Amino acid sequence: MSSSEQRQKQFDLHRNKANTTRTSNNSGDKNVSPKSCKLQTSLEHLETQQPNVHRRAAGSNWLAATASGSENKVQVAKATEEGSAPESEHLTKSARTRQRKMAQRNRYLSMDCEMVGVGHNGQEDMLARVSIVNSVGHVLMDKYVKPRQTVKDYRTSVSGIRPHDIENAEDFATVQDEVVKLLHGKILVGHALRNDLAVLNIKHPFEQIRDTSRYKPLCKLVSNGHTPSLKRLTMAVLGQEIQTGEHNSVEDARSAMGIYNRIAADWEKYLEKKQLQQQRF
Repeated sequence: MSSSEQRQKQFDLHRNKANTTRTSNNSGDKNVSPKSCKLQTSLEHLETQQPNVHRRAAGSNWLAATASGSENKVQVAKATEEGSAPESEHLTKSARTRQRKMAQRNRYLSMDCEMVGVGHNGQEDMLARVSIVNSVGHVLMDKYVKPRQTVKDYRTSVSGIRPHDIENAEDFATVQDEVVKLLHGKILVGHALRNDLAVLNIKHPFEQIRDTSRYKPLCKLVSNGHTPSLKRLTMAVLGQEIQTGEHNSVEDARSAMGIYNRIAADWEKYLEKKQLQQQRF
């Protein structure tokens, strides 16, 4: 006999005793012991309670009770990925805090592209890979792009691109559209971004660009005013060595963002001062 059946049998036994006791009381028997009265009261209380629920059913009930909270988390996660946010009144305080932190992280994005050679002798650049990370280095995009022309030079020793990487990659127009949407309204960080924007055939507002190859105080400090390489800048500012072999666009994007983060306060003050000077003239 299972434990649940034993409990039910014991419950029925006590209930029958209680019925006998109530019958005696109704017949005018005044010699009922206090112990029997206490037992009767307890049994009457038990009869008004819900029967025991199996653990599995209890688990289902718990999940149902917390479903609204789970849906809330899903909405926050989905909104964060899409760059939008559900109405704040539907979010908990902790959810709103996470949302603000994520928005701040995604306000500054760093991009780097890898190119292959097309055209005469493979001298023209063609987009083969684009990577975008946020201010803490989380990868938001890392995609290979299918070439629109015959590749004459994969530049593998530098680009790291091989034929199988881009043979069945995504179409250029699709990736281009995704990049435009991702960068819209954001501060774009990178190194020699003019080349990356050109190979993507897109534009970005000049005031929203932070190019580590064009920040004059940094260029003056590291390379005596000449345009420094990202490799040299990363070693000078971050103390890290990159591009020891084939380039990696994710690594390069993270390096550019790391450089900006290290000197962001001075960089923004420099831009504000420059803007004020321009307004005076």
